[in-house]
Amino acid sequence: MKKKQCGLLSLALSSCLITQAENKEKNSGSPNVIFIYADDLGYGDLECYDAKNIHTPNVNRLAANGIRFTNGHATASTSTPSRYSLLTGEYAWRKPGTDVAAGNAGMIISPAQFTMADLFKSAGYATGAFGKWHLGLGDQTACQDWNAPLSAALGDLGFDYSYIMAATADRVPCVFIENGQVANYDPSAPIEVSYVKNFPGEPTGKDNPELLYNLKPSHGHDQSIVNGISRIGYMKGGGKALWKDENIADSITVHAIDFIKKHKDGPFFMYFATNDIHVPRFPHERFRNKNKMGLRGDAIVQFDWSVGQLLKTLDELGLTQNTLILLSSDNGPVVDDGYADQAEELLNGHTPTGKLRGGKYSAFEGGTRIPVIVHWPEVIHKPAVSDALISQIDWLASFASLLNVRIPKGSAPDSYNHLATLLGQDHTDRPWVIEQAANHTLSVRTKNWKYIEGSEGAPMITWGPKIETGYLDTPQLYDMKQTGEQENVAAKYPQKVFELEQILRKVRNKTIKLK
Repeated sequence: MKKKQCGLLSLALSSCLITQAENKEKNSGSPNVIFIYADDLGYGDLECYDAKNIHTPNVNRLAANGIRFTNGHATASTSTPSRYSLLTGEYAWRKPGTDVAAGNAGMIISPAQFTMADLFKSAGYATGAFGKWHLGLGDQTACQDWNAPLSAALGDLGFDYSYIMAATADRVPCVFIENGQVANYDPSAPIEVSYVKNFPGEPTGKDNPELLYNLKPSHGHDQSIVNGISRIGYMKGGGKALWKDENIADSITVHAIDFIKKHKDGPFFMYFATNDIHVPRFPHERFRNKNKMGLRGDAIVQFDWSVGQLLKTLDELGLTQNTLILLSSDNGPVVDDGYADQAEELLNGHTPTGKLRGGKYSAFEGGTRIPVIVHWPEVIHKPAVSDALISQIDWLASFASLLNVRIPKGSAPDSYNHLATLLGQDHTDRPWVIEQAANHTLSVRTKNWKYIEGSEGAPMITWGPKIETGYLDTPQLYDMKQTGEQENVAAKYPQKVFELEQILRKVRNKTIKLK
């Protein structure tokens, strides 16, 4: 556990990091920082990004008074690797075991790694994480004792407080984890979890569809049933600790607000990772029928409500001016991702990716190009829209620069300081952005070009979602001045293909550095 390792680690870092107490005094005027990290929110899913059928007034407020980026990128088109990269400043494809994690995965980020939370904590911040985690818990996969304090949790990664879901709402265990223990634990219903076989006598969506009174699966998602919804994986027990899907947003938002109030004298860092738009989409009844798109649209409305509750709290406490809010998404959107919620049938002209090709899982732009909004009234006095090329991989180094914290040698190897661009103080593009598709295909995105390496794989997702993968056994090159990646011009511009191939090779080998 990190508590034991921290003593040794802090000694090792003492030459380059001042003590937390000294940093707290030094940074007493530093901004509070909130990362609002949506799940499966597409580039075209917000009103301020020209979405149809959606009204998102609270996100609109952030965009209208901040910097709205039109060329922001996640590092991967799926959740776990994207989150890993954001929190560590290291591309997930460099580390085995960073694909989409099961609910009983062991902790993917090592306690010895320097994380975003460690960064803020070293600068004297109180640190908290809320909502979807999906980066594993415990020191070994499938060996967790969910009925006792977990052997490794977010406290070992720099978070002072955490109230999280182990993975996603469609994966067991369907309980909240508070500071490394099951919240509201019910000793009369001990918890068992398996991703191999069911427990005797426990119903499943496959065998007991009559018990699915809230949502039914469209593909997969037919194992253990919780709250009238079948999931991925098998679970027994939980009792009073089991969540109700319609209350998830309320639960994480209330706990986040309590954290803000407790640390109103700051500074604090909050990682607020919502689940709303990820399946199963089952928002609270007060958000139902708010637009034409059914449950998926209602889930976006619910997400906007959570944003509004955080803003309302900051306003009431007089913290808005000096709180930096960074709102984004972990990857691109998906419509039918395993539940019969009519998300596809009720789009009514809405395009979750905007004009982009592909979506979640894909090597195409729709998989990794996501909304990015930065709001900090004390510093950003002139709202703007920026087309600067940026990547979430750089957020760790950028905030290290903001706080004047030195990153330990060897940590965050792929992260670079682009703070001025994030704050709208310049429009410098990242020279290139590296992106990862679901099958590990890598792409190189520059301002004007996109290169997708050759790879094996079907042209469409094979397990259900109607999404182009972007996989081709030969290299692809697209002119990004043309929207939609429609024409592969690799044969026309072989020198450009070679140039981008060389960038990818050197990034893989760590033989290239940003200037």
